[in-house]
Amino acid sequence: MDTAINDAEARHQQRLSDMRWAGQRVDAVAPDALPGLARMNNLVRSVRTPEFENVTFHEVLTKSALNHVPPTSRMLPGEWTMNPYRGCTHACVYCFARPTHERLGLNMAADFENQLIVKVNMPDVLKRELAGKRTLPPRVAFGTNTDPYQRAEGRYQLMPPIIDALAGAGIPFSILTKGAVIRRDLDRLATAAKRVNVELGTSIPFLDETLQRELEPGAPSTVARLATLRAMRDAGFAPTVFVAPILPGLTDSTEQIDQLIGTLAAAGAAHVLPTVLYLMSGVKELFFGWLRQAHPELVPTYADLYAHGSEVPRPYRDVVRARVNQALRRHGLPIPGTGTEDKFALLGNRSAPPPPLEQTLF
Repeated sequence: MDTAINDAEARHQQRLSDMRWAGQRVDAVAPDALPGLARMNNLVRSVRTPEFENVTFHEVLTKSALNHVPPTSRMLPGEWTMNPYRGCTHACVYCFARPTHERLGLNMAADFENQLIVKVNMPDVLKRELAGKRTLPPRVAFGTNTDPYQRAEGRYQLMPPIIDALAGAGIPFSILTKGAVIRRDLDRLATAAKRVNVELGTSIPFLDETLQRELEPGAPSTVARLATLRAMRDAGFAPTVFVAPILPGLTDSTEQIDQLIGTLAAAGAAHVLPTVLYLMSGVKELFFGWLRQAHPELVPTYADLYAHGSEVPRPYRDVVRARVNQALRRHGLPIPGTGTEDKFALLGNRSAPPPPLEQTLF
């Protein structure tokens, strides 16, 4: 009798164990998974944690770490990039990367912010790729799609072994982030910079903290980003700051631009690269939804400026260019487009995909 009970209990525990491990299988089909994720054959598990309210992490096994952008692409032609995460909890209303979530069957609004794809094996895959390549990439860019130092990096810590692998292989790299998590790795990045060229950049478009919280609700505050900029400088780097986006009627006056660039110069910016707001299809609708609620008086102005596409007309960009250049001269910073910028200037800030150089800068 006791033997039969024990056997039954053992079978029950085995079934529970099988059920637990079944959910971890790479080919598992999650019964409550979102469209596009239910049958991903590289999905390991989906995780929620109290530190990230309303956020689900979908941990996947990536087949490749290095992405070579085709030379014919409008987006960073010929570059090598890495993106450990898809989706971003910064939740920037204007983010050009939002539409990429639709390729997963997710939406570019709430899903982009709350359904994050984490490539948990990327460091190991990178090491394997570097060991097997006859010709190594001349350089690798991070932050061209979603932020490698968004809050999730504090949990998953994918970047430290990636930094070590690239530096060990002698591959220069650049990182564009608005996340404060990068401060954790500044010593490591400084060590890597002794072996390879390491370029760091951040995005600081707003001094108005209310505006920043409305448009970038999950991102670090402007104060925190200025502290990160100073930390980059103190670690020995010459950081680039993307002033992106510049918002018509909200942050584009001569006084506002001068005050922002002066603040960035004092905090340690070596280069400042400004970009007027770029609104892709889909993202434009999201931004206009915010605008109607926050600044309805500006809706007609924006409707005129963006009536013919994602960019403002060239005459407006020329006005902004003149204001920016004046501020850069005043605060002793180099002017973009005069031979002072390097290839890092072409990296994609997430207010706009990187078009040709003259459009990227203004």
